[in-house]
Amino acid sequence: MTIPAWILGIFAAAMLAVAAVSAARLAARRAWRRGAAFADVDVAHLLMGIAMAGTLTSSLRTLPDGAWAVIFGALTAWFGVQVARDAGQEGFRALSGARCAPHLIHSAAMLYMFTAVAAPAAAVAARGSGVAGMGGSGMQRLGLPVLAFVFALLLIGYCVWDLDRLSGPGVTGHYSVAAPRVWPGRPALAGAPVAASAATSLAGVAASPVLAGWVTISCRIAMGVTMAFMLVIMI
Repeated sequence: MTIPAWILGIFAAAMLAVAAVSAARLAARRAWRRGAAFADVDVAHLLMGIAMAGTLTSSLRTLPDGAWAVIFGALTAWFGVQVARDAGQEGFRALSGARCAPHLIHSAAMLYMFTAVAAPAAAVAARGSGVAGMGGSGMQRLGLPVLAFVFALLLIGYCVWDLDRLSGPGVTGHYSVAAPRVWPGRPALAGAPVAASAATSLAGVAASPVLAGWVTISCRIAMGVTMAFMLVIMI
């Protein structure tokens, strides 16, 4: 099956939009408060958006595959440490409800896409494969297709979870400026009440609406859908 170039272009444009929004969030965080929390999420979104856009369209390619593999390896390790810390405090909830678990899966999926290459682009093109129409570094077939399928399922699962969250209460300030992790019924930081944390989050959103939680979640959904699409057509 051949993937039309215009479909790949739509996904690439969506990833550039995610990268632009993430860059705007990083700029807003710096302007509102230096050293704001959650900047790692926006950095990850920015890098993933650029990398996926280049994979989908050759004219948007930036770094070589090896460089992206190193970058996403570092992001995977970073979010892995964060999830491990959350798991030590919250157990299974660190995988089902914490902010870092989805980003760990996203980073690991990107690392897999840039390392699990089974055949060079030229060989795939010679076979007439549909993915040969993709630009950048994603022209190859992926090795370990079962792992690709597992990643795609996990990505779609988190997308469904995020869609459910978008319709729920309290999304606006959950990922806003300097908002520490808050678990229901627990203080945000030692000696700091949850109400103070919520007030800080809302203040950040008021300073720059682009920092609202629904923006982060929407970007994550767009990336999750795009990653799953890429994994499926590269199997």
